[in-house]
Amino acid sequence: MEFIEGVGESSSPPRSYGGVGGILYDIRNDVYNRLIEIGNDEAVTNPDFRDVLDSHFNRLPSSYGLDVNIDRAEDVLLHRKLLALAKGSEKQPVFHVRYLENFWNKSESDEDHGGESVSSVLRPLSDVNRDTCVHNRQEHVLFHEVIFSTPDKPKLLSQLSALLSDLGLNIREAHVFSTTDGYSLDVFVVDGWSIEDADSLHKAMEEAIIRSEGSWSGSVHSQFPVDNALATQAEPGKWEIDRKLLKIGEKIASGSCGDLYRGLYLGQDVAIKFLKSEHLSEGSEDEFAQEVDILRQVQHENVVRFIGACTKSPNLCIVTEYMPGGSLYNYLHRNRKNLQLSELLKFATDVSKGMEYLHHSNIIHRDLKTANLLMDTLQTVKVADFGVARFLHQEGVMTAETGTYRWMAPEVINHQPYDQKADVFSFAIVLWELATAKVPYENMTPLQAALGVRQGLRPELPENTHPRLLNLMKRCWDTVPANRPSFSVIRVELEELQLSVQESSSNTNSN
Repeated sequence: MEFIEGVGESSSPPRSYGGVGGILYDIRNDVYNRLIEIGNDEAVTNPDFRDVLDSHFNRLPSSYGLDVNIDRAEDVLLHRKLLALAKGSEKQPVFHVRYLENFWNKSESDEDHGGESVSSVLRPLSDVNRDTCVHNRQEHVLFHEVIFSTPDKPKLLSQLSALLSDLGLNIREAHVFSTTDGYSLDVFVVDGWSIEDADSLHKAMEEAIIRSEGSWSGSVHSQFPVDNALATQAEPGKWEIDRKLLKIGEKIASGSCGDLYRGLYLGQDVAIKFLKSEHLSEGSEDEFAQEVDILRQVQHENVVRFIGACTKSPNLCIVTEYMPGGSLYNYLHRNRKNLQLSELLKFATDVSKGMEYLHHSNIIHRDLKTANLLMDTLQTVKVADFGVARFLHQEGVMTAETGTYRWMAPEVINHQPYDQKADVFSFAIVLWELATAKVPYENMTPLQAALGVRQGLRPELPENTHPRLLNLMKRCWDTVPANRPSFSVIRVELEELQLSVQESSSNTNSN
């Protein structure tokens, strides 16, 4: 569950607009004038059209206006139409597909190559994406644009990217916009479809959406209560909590699927994670049951301690020890706190110990990041939030995309089989955060970062960092999972470096 604003997989730029004399006002004028110039029927015949256009822009974040291509101004009307259709289509997304001829050529030349040469709300997001596509032009790569509109909801971006991946499509560019009234407009440029014909891709997309129709529906209560899912896993008597004994205090954080509160249970400070009743579905209740099943089986000084759970719908909650030190994310980023090497090594070693234990227990966390690493009063770091954690399957690999894009391993982004080494990649990004006190890829959107990572992008190695830490960092984020060290190896290396730093400090002080 994502509790830190701005670091989730579907974070959107701030919804702020320039004044009357600002850039968005000019863009709206340009779009309006362009539509009048080309004789668009709606623009010419509707006396209220300018108000309609302004209303559309007002629903969307400022980044939408900044990315509009005036030469394709009529596409703004297409986006407005798709958003309108989404209001009457709650069970599945509405979408539009078209072939983009010479998509990348257009960015290099003003010549008219004919056909749909550029997408309307897409500009190249990063040089690494563009370079790859320009390099592949000689292979006659075909590009298509797919635009989705649907009610906004948790994990929507993962669902859409998984849908495209399942059709064999590679995302080359993407922009994601959330409206002020709860809808999403998501624009993707993809390759991987072998023919130019957009109708065939449209049909394939339609069939794929129908096959997964149940996953698009909103917050429908499950017909299978969560206690049924838990019944075969353990006798709940020892950890089932009487809701009446919980005293709810202040809200600590709010996430896409639930809220986190501080509270009291039998006289002890606890953290209580409530699953929002409006988000209850068979899938969310299954995830809740899985999280409880994992938490009740783990016990380690560097893993947050499970106290109990309420498993009676609709009042589902998980109770763990309260961690007064907060998250490592807040500790690092609220004041851009630069850590001393000794403190950095202590935090990193704590994390490696907790993760080593989980991996030895056959558990993969799948969302390791500083927001999910909490501290107690002694600043001991503990791994927390097992909302997407899983026991490894017998074959030891998974394919479902999950986690948070800025920390996600490339094999997970690419929907390839992955195992516990995906957690090691995420740890490398955590290590980089500890060394820099910066948000990874902070000048990119989460999806931009993911598209870069899948093509080899990594954070810039920090200066003035111990060379052994840099070496460990690079090995942990190696593209090839098998080349990444295990947490047992990581823990040993960190402990050895800790000892070396302590000895060096002692020798310096004695002199």
